[in-house]
Amino acid sequence: LNLVTKLIFVLICDVLKIKLVNLYEQATELKCGGLVVACTFDHRVADAYSANMFFVSWAEIAQAKPISITPSFRRSLLNPRKPAGCYDPSLDEMYIPISMLPPPPTVAELGVHDDHLISRIYYVTAQDIDRLQSQANSNGYKKRSKIESFSAFLWKMVAKSSNDDAKRCKMGIVVDGRRRLSMDGEGKTTCSMDTYFGNVLSIPFGDESVSELKTRPLNWVAGVVHNYLKDAVTKEHFLGLIDWVEDHRPEPALAKIYCSRRNMDGPTFVVSSGQRFPVGMVDFGWGSPIFGSYHFPWQGEAGYVMPMPSSRGNGDWIVYMHMPKGQLEFLEAEAADVFRPLTRGYLKLSMKDLE
Repeated sequence: LNLVTKLIFVLICDVLKIKLVNLYEQATELKCGGLVVACTFDHRVADAYSANMFFVSWAEIAQAKPISITPSFRRSLLNPRKPAGCYDPSLDEMYIPISMLPPPPTVAELGVHDDHLISRIYYVTAQDIDRLQSQANSNGYKKRSKIESFSAFLWKMVAKSSNDDAKRCKMGIVVDGRRRLSMDGEGKTTCSMDTYFGNVLSIPFGDESVSELKTRPLNWVAGVVHNYLKDAVTKEHFLGLIDWVEDHRPEPALAKIYCSRRNMDGPTFVVSSGQRFPVGMVDFGWGSPIFGSYHFPWQGEAGYVMPMPSSRGNGDWIVYMHMPKGQLEFLEAEAADVFRPLTRGYLKLSMKDLE
């Protein structure tokens, strides 16, 4: 099996004319004949959108099919403007050079607690997603997307898990810039970045008081989410981000929300979106997968949430969460009707299948 896997990677490198770096894979064969395939990507090289393209191409090559998506490595699409540096000052509030990071917290600042970050996976039914969206759109509010509605609900629940109403609660949402950078000022497509392989993400975030998030209705919170995303889903935002990176080159930088400290700053987490995860298209020749998920371990104190489509194809979401243990226990107690633990029953697996 390992030899076959390595040969597939050699084929991919040859066909796509690229040198794959910072990529690791593992295939585990189960006694029942099934396989678990895992890949690790360096996020500096590829975002989830790029990983999805890779998975589909890998599956197509494994079945001796022609590649349906030829990735683009045209880095000039992300060239800075000239002169660079004319970016919105708000980007300085979103990103920070490594040299400007605050010193690590002391033992006293960290405190003594066992509320460390852990990973759990849930599923949310299509009916519950529609219900949350309906509540977010109540009282005449303009239509909010499903991800805005879901994120607003989660923001409220995380705030409710806090015992300190004076704290602030931050939530970031990952935005893909490919479609935005492909548009001109009138919303017409000028160049296609649909197949661009790389990292084209931004992470705008909102910052509200715990008390406000607890007491305000869901439609109000969804409005806050929509408003702070509004400026980030534009071409100008991503052009400014490219200029910001160029202005600080060669020093590495990262999103400020990743640097938050729970004990000092309050609850903080990031919601990404794996809704484009092609779970039904990653067929290596032995059938479509019954389950697919992302995993995002890191050393930061901010939580991470990744909703993605269920392999059932019925509109349900699989939701991966890397959050403080206390927050997850609160969700399981107070929002058990929304966040249901993923079980073999949901996946329609028997114990024999897992042997």
